[in-house]
Amino acid sequence: MNRLKATLVAATVLLVSHAWAQQAPQAEQGAASSKHNDEIVQMRTEIAAANKKYDQKVAAARKVFNHKKSEAAKERDAAIAAAHNGASGH
Repeated sequence: MNRLKATLVAATVLLVSHAWAQQAPQAEQGAASSKHNDEIVQMRTEIAAANKKYDQKVAAARKVFNHKKSEAAKERDAAIAAAHNGASGH
């Protein structure tokens, strides 16, 4: 019985170490080459780049919009304040 347990433990250790050794080079290989020959990966990379550029343009437009909106709100508030001051003076 002890021999069976020892054999199972040894087999488990060997399998785990073998699996770990196989995963390490794959991770290094994926990190080393960022350019892929796979068309689907290239397509998804291009789509991600296009989406990133779009998001940057939308963020810039949103910034301009918020600035213009803030200016308009200041003008409106000044006009409302002037109307209140003019109405209370009569």
